[in-house]
Amino acid sequence: MKRIVILTGSELRHTFVRMAIAVSPKIEVLCTYCEGLEQSLPETIDATAPGAELQAAHVAARARSEEDFFAPFVALVADRSRPEFIPKGAINDGPHAARIAELTPDLIVAYGCSLIKSDLVSQFAGRFLNLHLGLSPYYRGSGTNFWPLVNGEPEHVGATFMFLDEGVDTGRVIHQARARVFPGDTPHQIGNRLIADAAAAYRLLIERFDELADMPPLAQPPKARYYRRRDFTPDATRQLYDNFAAGLVDRYLVEHDARVARAPIIDNPALASTAPQWDTA
Repeated sequence: MKRIVILTGSELRHTFVRMAIAVSPKIEVLCTYCEGLEQSLPETIDATAPGAELQAAHVAARARSEEDFFAPFVALVADRSRPEFIPKGAINDGPHAARIAELTPDLIVAYGCSLIKSDLVSQFAGRFLNLHLGLSPYYRGSGTNFWPLVNGEPEHVGATFMFLDEGVDTGRVIHQARARVFPGDTPHQIGNRLIADAAAAYRLLIERFDELADMPPLAQPPKARYYRRRDFTPDATRQLYDNFAAGLVDRYLVEHDARVARAPIIDNPALASTAPQWDTA
């Protein structure tokens, strides 16, 4: 039994992931700190900017897709994650960090929380896990599964599990999962299917933490990219949908094997997962 504390956000995808982890009979969630929606993506859109309506439509479509993927699970499954809701950024407040240390968890498990600035990173070195939606080192920063689709590179859409350190997406990588793509997919279907797969892998990673292999890092790619929240513009959003209208998914599926061969990922043998594992035995 692994005793853990979860640090996450409050959007539906975050709720799904924390509840999916907590449903495991091999994991005890001592507490989940859920940060608020302040500074969320909808709040960054300048409604007066030309093309802002496309950005707003994109964000609204993401919310609807999250409802399709995650709302039934959240509604039907008992919540064993012991959530406590705090303002955005408050995870770094002294009382919260002190309480986490007092709980003496085996692991701290992060997904979608603020950048950790407290001593928890050093106190739990090697036991502080983070789920980064994106494939490091190919894409780092913000929107790391949005930008590969803008740039016509679906092979770089994925999830990275790493040990948290003081940097931004710079921790030692434990395991990665590439997005599964099917004919007719929208950007949000690709992204939310990946989140569901990542939740299953995260649960398995926690359960098998003591069996994890120490994986060598990937070579630094010649075109590693770093994006910030401010890079999310109407032009970038328009390019995303132009790519899909021009057959990005179909081309990727035809060229899949060659593309993924040029973009290797880390596959930890302890997870032994080429497909999502949702059994709870």
